[in-house]
Amino acid sequence: MNYVALGKSNLLVSRTALRTMALANMADDEEACKIINAAYEGGVNFFDTSRSSPESELRLGNALHGSIRKNIYVSTKTSSLVSWKIQEDVESSLTALKTDYIDLYQLENPAYLPKEHGEDGVVSTLMDLKSQGIIKHFGVTTENFEIARELLNSSVPWETLQFPFNFLCSQDILELVFDCREQNVGFLAMQPLCGGIIQNIPLALGFFSQYDYAVPVWGAHTVDELLHILYFSENPPVIDEKFQEEIEKARAFFN
Repeated sequence: MNYVALGKSNLLVSRTALRTMALANMADDEEACKIINAAYEGGVNFFDTSRSSPESELRLGNALHGSIRKNIYVSTKTSSLVSWKIQEDVESSLTALKTDYIDLYQLENPAYLPKEHGEDGVVSTLMDLKSQGIIKHFGVTTENFEIARELLNSSVPWETLQFPFNFLCSQDILELVFDCREQNVGFLAMQPLCGGIIQNIPLALGFFSQYDYAVPVWGAHTVDELLHILYFSENPPVIDEKFQEEIEKARAFFN
């Protein structure tokens, strides 16, 4: 497994990250533990969840507490833009995840980007939680391009951006990813398979191998799906003229 520093956070994360929302839909804790353990044994050290899916947080915590915890990074999110509710969500996440700190805490699809010294108190709350060591780093998850762009021009020290990115994306999104690299903002690629539209995993992974600073956050519903992703993470296709032709053919088909 290859690892990359996630922007200015300097978290050294696996180039294959796991989105764990699917854990909530699994039959039981044992099945959830199997997929988390398979990911961990395959070198994955970055696990992404959200307070919007309490069961996912709970099952991730059940699988990763104890000695494993110190070897991995846990990211979770809040959808609140109210100071007291963010603090409440953090406490709930800590309990569910069976940990006393969160490596990366993200605002999830905020309606607007909070400003430094804003009246909502969101940024000051995040900064305070970070100064206490309760959260180590903070960023934003969004599907809104304007908010993503605004983040890069903000005076707030946002450390990461999670945004949809895959080989079907437009040129302006490619430029957003490049700009994140230039500004040392860690980029987490949401929807690496475009919500299931892309079925060719080797092609998708080959695309990401060209952007070593973009960390795709993969969803996997079974151990077999996860092992498929891990295999092609370790054995990506050769990036040659034929590969580029396949990418262009896929883009033409979907567009």
